[in-house]
Amino acid sequence: MINQRVQDAINEQINAELYSAYLYLSMEAYLEKNGLPGFANWMRIQFQEEQFHGLKFFDYVNERGGQVTLKPIAGPETSWDGVIAVFEEVAKHEAHVTSLINNLMSIAIEEKDYAASNFLQWYVDEQVEEEATAATILDQLRMIGGEGHGMLMLDREMAARTFTAPAE
Repeated sequence: MINQRVQDAINEQINAELYSAYLYLSMEAYLEKNGLPGFANWMRIQFQEEQFHGLKFFDYVNERGGQVTLKPIAGPETSWDGVIAVFEEVAKHEAHVTSLINNLMSIAIEEKDYAASNFLQWYVDEQVEEEATAATILDQLRMIGGEGHGMLMLDREMAARTFTAPAE
């Protein structure tokens, strides 16, 4: 049976993961509207990953005999001041999610819920990758000033990204 404090925190995290999906979908719409289909694709894949993360938490609570409690998802921003601003928001958001995952891990450790600690380690590792990827793309965008031929090349690179559910 899942610890109540851990369950409550994971329910909050489910909401945060679904908000993340919603945010990336909004970014996809913005980028598509602004003629960047490759970047829009990158966000679509990010949207799918965040849905996967939320469902993984959802399934974990159920597997442990807990109660999933879904709450309303806040509306995300819908407009940014260019692609660099979009990825600054991505980097900021992923750092925030990392803090949420770290807090969840702290709760699991405090409650001596070793199964939850083990489960959360995947997310700790995932957030290292998420933050590094966002930082790399942001660095590349800043190098090219968010415009010109470099943008076309980077947009094409972003178009190649596909979603593959991680092995569990």
